[in-house]
Amino acid sequence: MIDALQTFLDTVDGFVWGPFLLIPLLLGTGIYLTIRLSGLQITRLVPALRLALFERADKDAPGGDVSQFQALTTALAATVGTGNIVGVATALSIGGPGALFWMWVTGILGMASKYSEAFLGVRFRTRDAKGEISGGPQYYLFRGIPNGFGKFLSLFFAVAAVLASFGIGNMTQGNSISANLDASFGVPVWLTGAVLAVLTLLVLVGGIKSIGKVTAGLVPVMIVFYVLGALFILIVNIQSVPAAFGTIFATAFTGQSAVGGFAGSAIMIVVQMGVARGIFSNESGMGSAAIAAAAAQTTHPVRQGLVSMTQTFIDTIIVVTCTGLVLVTTGVWEQGKDFAATMTGDAFSHGLPGSWGHLIVTLGLVLFAYSTILGWAYYGERCMERLFGRRAVMPYRVFFSLIVFVGCSVPLAIVWSFADLMNGLMAIPNLLGLLILSGLVARETKHYLRNDPQLRAGKLQVDGFMEGHPGAIDSYVMPGEDRTSRVR
Repeated sequence: MIDALQTFLDTVDGFVWGPFLLIPLLLGTGIYLTIRLSGLQITRLVPALRLALFERADKDAPGGDVSQFQALTTALAATVGTGNIVGVATALSIGGPGALFWMWVTGILGMASKYSEAFLGVRFRTRDAKGEISGGPQYYLFRGIPNGFGKFLSLFFAVAAVLASFGIGNMTQGNSISANLDASFGVPVWLTGAVLAVLTLLVLVGGIKSIGKVTAGLVPVMIVFYVLGALFILIVNIQSVPAAFGTIFATAFTGQSAVGGFAGSAIMIVVQMGVARGIFSNESGMGSAAIAAAAAQTTHPVRQGLVSMTQTFIDTIIVVTCTGLVLVTTGVWEQGKDFAATMTGDAFSHGLPGSWGHLIVTLGLVLFAYSTILGWAYYGERCMERLFGRRAVMPYRVFFSLIVFVGCSVPLAIVWSFADLMNGLMAIPNLLGLLILSGLVARETKHYLRNDPQLRAGKLQVDGFMEGHPGAIDSYVMPGEDRTSRVR
């Protein structure tokens, strides 16, 4: 029975992530949005990074439960996880070094998708019955596409996101933590599961404000810690770095190093692994980060969209690149897909003196995976609120925390397949919605950037050039909501 279910999930997952559905839809949407937005992920990257990492908040911004920086770190917490360590290793071990090139392409194009979904998340956000902000595809699909199709896409996304939160956002992360702590330090998996479940529940009870505070402190430290270790290895092996880039670019279009048959099929494997693992890592186009973006205190959706866009840059262009280059320069990627789970640890051990390598990867993976659990818990609860109302939030938090223990304690081969499938099913309605709403996003983005090209306008200036122009923060009120609590 289990084998039959595994086969079924793998078959459906192969179609969803195959060359005829999600890969062209993801890349096509990214290209289309890049054109409509005039390549803002390149032209506005520097001011976006300044706003995200240095200014960190809009002064006197209305609404919102957390700062722009906390919204960014919550989204980063959910994306910088096992995908940056195990996911990259899997992509390279199956698709060869060329898969890293397609992860870059997915990341660059995905920045336009990430901007658009975060923009819409803020643009159409609202408040729940307790006064907390709710936003994301489960709302902007429903409200931005005012017909039965929009409602269907909204509910489809919400159901897929709740299911995905227990897979990629919970059990797989907990399992990675418990397995690595057991292998590296001999910590019993049940003990890891119990501690993680308690810590998760303690944070989740405080809602997004609690999650935002934890991720704002944890995420920058864990990323810097991991990236510095990778940079040390690359500096030590600096003579191998040019050759590594040459191999990456050469095999991206030949499929030479991929596991496959004839040349055409090998090339498709390279592209498929790069795109699928790239989305697994940065979640651009999935719509999940828009849920965190919606909670931000910001003076305009464009500003938070650009801040959220930097998440994909940090995740893919920085962290994924560091992992990929370490794997290629040390030659460890050639171990094969059966060793993907430990491949990055071996590469760091190969490149760093003593036992520092495995220690950095183990601690990095623990921090990455735990932060992913927190980020996805928030995504799941906001979708539960969309489906069943505020009363469903606390039971979800408790149940989610208990499932962390289960994930730490049982084998999860089938859960990985299920998680991949749910990720894909989340992306489909969101990408369709981004295409349908692209005109609104492009029109309102151009108006804002004409008046504030460097993102330096204060609240009064924004209010001034937005006066009489539709498209700031939407004032829509959900049925039954108190109008005095709406988000402005």
